[in-house]
Amino acid sequence: MSKALSTRRQWLGVVAGTAALTTAAQSSRRPNIVVILTDDQRWDAMGCAGHPWLKTPHIDKLAARGARFRNAFVTTSLCSPSRASILTGQYMHAHGVQDNFTPLPDALPTFPRELQQQGYRTAFLGKWHMGDSQLAGDGQDSDNPQPGFHHWISFKGQGVYTDPVLNYNGDRRKAEGYITDILTQEAVEFIGQQKQDQPFMLFLSHKAVHAGFEPAPRHRELYQTERVPAPGTAALREGKPKWLLRKRDESRHGLSNLYAGQYTLDSLYRDYMRTVAAVDDSVGAVEAALRRGGFLDDTLVIFLGDNGFLLGEQGLVDKRVMHEPSIRIPMLAAWPGRIPEGAVRDELVLNMDVATTAIAAAGIDASPTMHGRSLLGLFQSPSAPWRKEFVYEYFWDWEAPHTAGVIGLRSETHSYMEYQGIWDDNELYDIVRDPEQQRNLLAGTQVSTEAGGWLRRIPDPALQGLVRSMRAKMVEILNSTGGRHLTRGPA
Repeated sequence: MSKALSTRRQWLGVVAGTAALTTAAQSSRRPNIVVILTDDQRWDAMGCAGHPWLKTPHIDKLAARGARFRNAFVTTSLCSPSRASILTGQYMHAHGVQDNFTPLPDALPTFPRELQQQGYRTAFLGKWHMGDSQLAGDGQDSDNPQPGFHHWISFKGQGVYTDPVLNYNGDRRKAEGYITDILTQEAVEFIGQQKQDQPFMLFLSHKAVHAGFEPAPRHRELYQTERVPAPGTAALREGKPKWLLRKRDESRHGLSNLYAGQYTLDSLYRDYMRTVAAVDDSVGAVEAALRRGGFLDDTLVIFLGDNGFLLGEQGLVDKRVMHEPSIRIPMLAAWPGRIPEGAVRDELVLNMDVATTAIAAAGIDASPTMHGRSLLGLFQSPSAPWRKEFVYEYFWDWEAPHTAGVIGLRSETHSYMEYQGIWDDNELYDIVRDPEQQRNLLAGTQVSTEAGGWLRRIPDPALQGLVRSMRAKMVEILNSTGGRHLTRGPA
């Protein structure tokens, strides 16, 4: 089956799941769409997700106004690839942004471009981080205005927390203050300039909470006495791949050499959570602006992170790896009358579902190249089938040479990690029985120099069958989304 035909069939399934919504959207005013994206925010770094002491009243209020997705994931846990997936609705192997310095191809459809072409007033505020001339040497700067946006404010690369230089629609100048607050004020002003007779799309893309964590001055004294949790896998070595143990022992992302000694786990954890506080203030300010403008009831708000972040789990910090704290993200969505208040969903939802959700909400046709599904279908057709698994991919990156490339499958019950280009154990975890991923079911089954596939050397027939079935599903998804070149390997 061709890629185009496969993706078209997938899209037809999305349309079928949201037909009622599309009809309603076409017969009434098209909704405004606000996407609030945070950087490196863990799935549980919200009060509503059960954190024992982090206070996020405005994020919690947004969750109460709409839905919280408890099983939200990224398909690549790295800033630029994830952001490209959010915009295009595609897996990384399809959109081609495989690292933090490759620009997003201009020819790819994105949901902001689709909305702009359909009459939406569009704005991007914050971190773009795709196409860094200092790294790529191609003359492109990651703060340049991009297709699909009428209004543009961004900064180069990761940017800085204090007094940033911003690109205002092509004019670079220094802004004074704290970056989260600056971007929030720009968002509030943009909302205040909108009119009721034209829908708008705002993409607010925060720098926070990226390392090195720098809280706003007003939040620097928060959480001084609260207990920092100790991850159960922080010192666990049995059954872990050798490359991972070496990374935790020697790299700047391991607890023994945390960012070259700049932090202890305790100080890093507290500054991380303090930096979240300004993001929460931002959510409150954006909602207040929507309310003042009379837009709140006609606006779909989606809040999510671009990837997770390990805080000591597996003996690591940072992301990239396929372990749960790295790939799980916060995701909330609110739209009065369309998404039930206080809903909590357990389906596997993905960062690339944002594009198809925004397109479906606007009642327009999406590109058949999109691999995501509309989240709105979960509420319009609750009995419709939903995904049971997805592919995770991370390609080796010279910025983090200590992290192995991996292609894997995350199902509702298991997480399978197949490492690329190294001689080591793969990993498989039963997420239901072992949510902290303490017991690697593939420990001791190292890929070897012997002839024949390593799968044949798994002694337990049931375990071998499970791995074969998961790998077959992984190959099926890759083949159907343009990743056939990644599926070579053991039969």
